[in-house]
Amino acid sequence: MPRSFIDAHVHLNTLSTEKMETALKNGVKFLSINTDIPFFESLESQEATIHKLQERYPDMIRYATSFDTRYWNTQQWLPHALEQLKRGISNGAVAVKIWKNIGMDAAIADSEGKFVMVDDARFDPLYQYLCDEGILLIGHQGEPRNCWLPLEEMTMNSDQEYFGSHPEYHMYKNADYPSYECQMMARDRVLEKYPDLKYVGLHLFSMEWNLKEVAKRLEKFPNTMTDLAERICHVQFQSMQDRESVREFFITYQDRIIYGSDVIDDGSRSPKALSQRFETLWKNHWKYFETEEEMVAPEFEGTFKGLGLPSEVVQKIFRENAKKTYNF
Repeated sequence: MPRSFIDAHVHLNTLSTEKMETALKNGVKFLSINTDIPFFESLESQEATIHKLQERYPDMIRYATSFDTRYWNTQQWLPHALEQLKRGISNGAVAVKIWKNIGMDAAIADSEGKFVMVDDARFDPLYQYLCDEGILLIGHQGEPRNCWLPLEEMTMNSDQEYFGSHPEYHMYKNADYPSYECQMMARDRVLEKYPDLKYVGLHLFSMEWNLKEVAKRLEKFPNTMTDLAERICHVQFQSMQDRESVREFFITYQDRIIYGSDVIDDGSRSPKALSQRFETLWKNHWKYFETEEEMVAPEFEGTFKGLGLPSEVVQKIFRENAKKTYNF
């Protein structure tokens, strides 16, 4: 595992310190992403937690702020959302997060009860403000494409198990929700409308199933980056089928890809288990990108070979790109 890198996609929502000591031991810094998730604390509480961790561990954490839909469909919503963004940035946030609840939460609807997507005109003042101020937007729209496929067509065993046990979240069985394609097109329309918007398409632009589709977005939208959070197994699956194409993707876009584990620190794991989770992921992910060793992944069957990327490419993915994008 490399010395000194950045895990640029985590959710540090507790004050436990063992994870920080583990990061310190391994020379790791974090980007913690505050998100309007129902089972998270409020955005204000998430920010307070980060500030306390920053006080104890200076220069180890940057964070992204976000906005909620507390006053949706009222005149109070836009002023409230803008104030949340401005307060977060003034308090030290380096980016703003927009989450998949926009487009996938039935409660966020228009006057006719239809789902509101990220290209809805009501979000335009937020996007324009971010453009005018040069503030970075990071976006997670939709779910992995597997979510919209029948169980037997899903590429990941883990997805088959999860959606088989939770059919209420399986979009294949929820035809009244917007399609995967609608989610992606709405996101792309925002980037087309605001070409000056600085943007990171999280989770491989939510197009983890096909790196050629990710490459199309990176080519079409030159102000964008992407991250690998919670989608490296999908990359490994593709490299099992066509390793050279996957390797070429990372070499071609070495300046546009950011490493992240997407570990959620919400208290559900013990401090020791959480630290072990971080170290296991860091070690296995680095091994995949740096070496040519034969590997297996728990998410799917079969073996694949590490990409053996040049060291300078690995350093960009694991450190340099996050450093310049998130102001480390």
